[in-house]
Amino acid sequence: MSNSIFADRIVQNLLDTDFYKLTMMQAVLHNYPNAEVEWEFRCRNAEDLTPYLAEIRYQIERLSELSLTVDQLAFLERIPFIKPDFIRFLSLFRFNMRYVHTSIEDGQLNIRLRGPWLHVILFEVPLLAIISEVRNRYRYREVLLEQAAERLYEKLDWLRAEATDDELAGFQLADFGTRRRFSYRVQEQAVRILKRDFPGRFVGTSNVHLAREFELKPIGTMAHEWLMAHQQLGPRLIDSQIAALDCWVREYRGQLGIALTDCITMDAFLGDFDLYFAKLFDGLRHDSGDPLAWAEKAIAHYEKLGIDPMSKTLVFSDGLDLQKSLRLYRALSGRIHVSFGIGTNLTCDIPGVEPMNIVIKMIACNGQPVAKISDTPGKTQCRDENFVSYLKHVFRVTQ
Repeated sequence: MSNSIFADRIVQNLLDTDFYKLTMMQAVLHNYPNAEVEWEFRCRNAEDLTPYLAEIRYQIERLSELSLTVDQLAFLERIPFIKPDFIRFLSLFRFNMRYVHTSIEDGQLNIRLRGPWLHVILFEVPLLAIISEVRNRYRYREVLLEQAAERLYEKLDWLRAEATDDELAGFQLADFGTRRRFSYRVQEQAVRILKRDFPGRFVGTSNVHLAREFELKPIGTMAHEWLMAHQQLGPRLIDSQIAALDCWVREYRGQLGIALTDCITMDAFLGDFDLYFAKLFDGLRHDSGDPLAWAEKAIAHYEKLGIDPMSKTLVFSDGLDLQKSLRLYRALSGRIHVSFGIGTNLTCDIPGVEPMNIVIKMIACNGQPVAKISDTPGKTQCRDENFVSYLKHVFRVTQ
C-alpha cells in the first residue's frame, strides 16, 4: 500500500459512505419512492472554498463511474435487515449528475442537490468527503500519514493511562469520521489502528466500505433528514416526529433501534417518545446541546415511564474527543449504557491541521420547507424563517 496520505480516488466506491444513508435509503425506497427533496451545502466556519471549485467538480463527476461489485452486494446481503429488493435496486444504482448544482454565489462555494430523495440521498457523505479532502490536498500537501498515526497513538496512550481497567472494560468507541476526514487514507489507517490496538472496545465504523474491509460492524440508524422530511410527508406538523418514528419501526421491526432526538429539541422529542416508542427503540443518539443535561433528561424520561435505564443505550456523537467521552462515561456508568461515535477527532486530528466544519442539510421536501432546530442555537438550518417560527410555535420551543 502507498504511504501517501492521499489516494488517487477520494471516494473509493459506493460503500464508502455512512451506513445510515443506506438504512434510510431502503426506508425511502419502501415508503417514499416519489418524494422530491432539496439539499444545501454550508461551510459553518465561512472558509473560502472557491479556489477548489474545479477540482471539487471533477471529483463529484467521478462519482458517476461508481457501481457496486458482486462482492460488495454480497456483504450487504449478509446484513439481516437489508432486503433483497433494496439490494437489487443498489445493484442498478448510479450517481446522477443532473441532481447536483455547483456554483459560486456571493463569493462562497454553493452546492445544491435537487431531485428524488431516493436518488440524491447518497450524495451527502461523498460530497462532504470530497470537499474536505480536496481542500486538504491544497492546504496541507506536506502532511504525512505517520503524523496522523502518531497523534492517534498518543490519544490511545492517554486513555489507557487515564482510565481504570474497569472503565476501559466498559468503554465503547466507534468511528463516525467519514464526512469530514482529512483523507480516505487517514480514516482507513485510523480504523486499522483501532481494530488492532483497541480490540473489544472499538465496536465498529459508520463507513460501510471500511467495515467490509476490516470485518467490522457497520454502525448507524437514522439521521436528521428522516425526521425533517416527515415535516412535509406525514399528516399534521405536530405529528411529524411520531410519523417518522412509526414508519421506522414498521420498516425495521425492532432492528436499528437508536432514535435521533434533536431534530426539533430534546424536550419536543420526549413529548412524542411515549411508552410505545421507548419500549420499541433500544436507545437514543445525542447530536447537539449539553450532553450531560441531555442524558439526565433521557434517564428521567425512562424512569418516569417505568423503564429501567440500564436496558437502554445512549449514543453520543456531537464533536466528541476521548477526553469528553471518558467524562461522559464516568458520569453515566452504571446508570445507563453509553457508546461514543467520534468523527473529526479521529479522522482529521493532525498537528497544524484545522478541520472543516461543513454540512449538507435538507432544506425542502415536496417543494415545502423543512427545518432542523436542534439543541444548539446556531445549528438551525432553513431558508424560510416563517416556517422555523411556525415549527417552534407548534412544538412550543422557547429557545
